[in-house]
Amino acid sequence: MRPMDIIYLGHSCFLLNYKQVKLVTDPFGEAVGFKQRQAAADIVTISHNHRDHSDLSRIKGGGPRVINGPGEYEVSGVSIIGVAAWHDDKNGENRGKNTIYVIDMGDVRLCHLGDLGHKLTDKQLDLIDGVDVLLIPVGGEVTIGPAEASDVVKQVSPGLVIPMHYKTREHGNAFAKFFGVKEFLDEVGGSFKKASKIKLTKTDVPEETEFVVMERKS
Repeated sequence: MRPMDIIYLGHSCFLLNYKQVKLVTDPFGEAVGFKQRQAAADIVTISHNHRDHSDLSRIKGGGPRVINGPGEYEVSGVSIIGVAAWHDDKNGENRGKNTIYVIDMGDVRLCHLGDLGHKLTDKQLDLIDGVDVLLIPVGGEVTIGPAEASDVVKQVSPGLVIPMHYKTREHGNAFAKFFGVKEFLDEVGGSFKKASKIKLTKTDVPEETEFVVMERKS
């Protein structure tokens, strides 16, 4: 089985490659303080329509298939399940809806939690069962923070955890109140690996949960 490639473009945006299929999650422009490099994509998933998660101007080339909401999708051999969730812990009263995406590429099951604002319900956990890789927001303020993210990791029990949506030196003043990734790593125990790119098949997925901090490809 060919590996799936995971490349981090920053914020909540990842480029996933499998064979000839490219999928980009939550593209963004300058709203976060820096601009995502343009990326070609066959598929784009958007967790919600805030400008730092839905800037299709950062996608180059022909028009990709854009998936923006709950449902079951099959595109170019990639299976995608959009799971309804909330951007806050008050059923969307403050920040509205959020979509979690479960993406099956090759033999790897990846879950992108978008701007999740709450712990997962039993129904949501049933829909995202068997996740190998979890992309999880950890910055707080507008999503779950380090403590809640640690609880969600325990709920899902994935092989690999990749934090996203946290404060970095590149983020603008609008993100000054966010936690950095260190606070999340301290919460879960502090042991982690760094990677600029991940190549993964099912056999590479660790049995015990591991944490990987990815370097942004600019």
